[in-house]
Amino acid sequence: MPDIEAGDLMWSPNPEDYRDMLLTRFTQDVADSTGHAFRSYDDLHAWSVQNPGPFWSKVWEFAGVVGEKPGPSLVDGQNVKTARFFPSARLNYAENCLRQTGAKPAILFRPETGDDIAISWDQLRADVAIAQKVLRDQGVTKGDRVAAVMPNIPKTVVYMLATASLGAVWSSCSPDFGAGAILDRFLQIQPKVLLWANAYSYKAKWHSMDAKMLDVSAGLPSLNASIRVPFPGSQLSPTPEGCTDETAVSGEADPSKLEFTRVPFDAPLLIMFSSGTSGPPKCIVHSVGGTLLQHLKEHQLHSDIRPGDRLFYFSTCSWMMWNWLVSGLASRATIVLYDGSPFYPDTKALWRMAEQFQVTHFGTSPKYLETLRKYDEKISPDVELAKLRAVFSTGSPLSPANFEYVYRAVKSDVLLASISGGTDIVSCFLLGCPTLPVRAGELQCAGLGMNVRVFDETGHEPERGLGDLTCVTPFPSRPIGFWGDVSGARYHDAYYSSFENIWCQHDRIERRPSGGYIVHGRSDATLNPGGVRIGTAEIYRALENLDDVADCVVVGHDIGDDVEVVLFVVPKPGTSLSDQVVRSIKQAIGQHCTPRHVPARILGVPDIPRTRNGKTSEIAVRAIVNKTTVANFDQLENPECLKHFGLVALV
Repeated sequence: MPDIEAGDLMWSPNPEDYRDMLLTRFTQDVADSTGHAFRSYDDLHAWSVQNPGPFWSKVWEFAGVVGEKPGPSLVDGQNVKTARFFPSARLNYAENCLRQTGAKPAILFRPETGDDIAISWDQLRADVAIAQKVLRDQGVTKGDRVAAVMPNIPKTVVYMLATASLGAVWSSCSPDFGAGAILDRFLQIQPKVLLWANAYSYKAKWHSMDAKMLDVSAGLPSLNASIRVPFPGSQLSPTPEGCTDETAVSGEADPSKLEFTRVPFDAPLLIMFSSGTSGPPKCIVHSVGGTLLQHLKEHQLHSDIRPGDRLFYFSTCSWMMWNWLVSGLASRATIVLYDGSPFYPDTKALWRMAEQFQVTHFGTSPKYLETLRKYDEKISPDVELAKLRAVFSTGSPLSPANFEYVYRAVKSDVLLASISGGTDIVSCFLLGCPTLPVRAGELQCAGLGMNVRVFDETGHEPERGLGDLTCVTPFPSRPIGFWGDVSGARYHDAYYSSFENIWCQHDRIERRPSGGYIVHGRSDATLNPGGVRIGTAEIYRALENLDDVADCVVVGHDIGDDVEVVLFVVPKPGTSLSDQVVRSIKQAIGQHCTPRHVPARILGVPDIPRTRNGKTSEIAVRAIVNKTTVANFDQLENPECLKHFGLVALV
């Protein structure tokens, strides 16, 4: 196997396929209406960022968005933070997702154990009508919040669409979150209804949700109802006191009378949560129009997702990629859901599903591909993936070795799109393009309408092209703000405090001579093991009441193209970091947060570095652990303690 280096050409599209691509049709539409001649993707991208109002209006028209858009397409377009797209428009997210009808499947679902489920477009509409009535009966109206702790099952999609149909706001957590982590999130947004599954399965082991969700329900005084939803094929235990089974409140509803409350373009649709790097997770509010329009652009123009295609992304309901997946319905694609371990009953489980469901677009994480590569799993020719046209990977940088693996072991003729954006924008800054070549380790391009620049700490574009990812003109999927941040100060500090009137994503990226990009990871304190963003503050809160821990700091240790979480602990005076203390630390973190938060290593140190204003310096520790330069050495009050971290063997 030849060594693959960043920038090596892995795949080029067949020019004969260009004619039928949605991007080709869109480019021609823009050329016809503007008189511009576009010779390349770069030409189209330049036009899109120089003319954001006309560009996003064209996306609306090309994608056939259902709604009204009178008036201007962009107001205050010179201000990245306050610009408003389509201020007079009215639309509904669910109405756009449910415009397809018929008996063909809208959703295909495979649990790791049990039978497959297919839901037609007509049945999905009927199910959403029933769910809408359930929510309306509990008093849910426009602007109310509906919170969910659900696995990736069809009913989760149904209730998300029902929430959106009412003009209400959806927020979800994965079922493996602990009660403390769930309350850290949902207490801030005061939901009117809480939806939760009775159980979920992982590696064929069932995990009951009843006891945990009873505690969560009791901790949310804003609730009108706590509704338990059955996981298909599971055994229901008696209904916990104070909760209601969905079967007791759902009945029949006429799908022809399903109502859609049209709302302004920038009305709230989703509340997603930051990783909690400083205090409780931030509640990031995303708009109806911005979410829908960005996803339509990314699906149709960057991924060539067409009506009848089958889109799969392995995701939990806490990750923004789940919302990205659901939006595939608005492009009239069938969405494929999977819940459980991706390696059960064996490492080829997801690929066999892709074969049987005739998946055209397959989404996953670098960690998943890396695991397959390490086991040297040959997916092809054991699994026939004739329909597969694209593989997506996101969550962390995809290494050149994993590019090579996909083309060697999965499929040689496929668009492998490494994509990058985040919860912050519920979409992508950098992603794939079906008309551009794929190079190892690189993301093909900046998204249309996304004016991505690389800035150094002084606000200049460095000669080498390595620095912070910024966006210098407005885009519609910017968050509305943070829930509860009345002054807007937290929102401003998160994205606009680094550079004036410029969005800063806090990702370190490199612009390549090819025109592509390499993502080098986060430039802030967020951890990213296996592509799952984790905030350090959540881990610290889990250990606040643990007497055996006098102090601690948690950082990410880079291993190839992944990250492991390492916790350094100062034991309480007169004690040591015993095996029992390590077990109690893991238990506390696992219960308060999620199993993904539990550190891969827990190591003892005598002291923790602090800045001169008394803050723990994760940045300094991370630099030592990853053998890079400590940039803030002069700002440390006790830099001598860093030698203890350098002595720790991390191999």
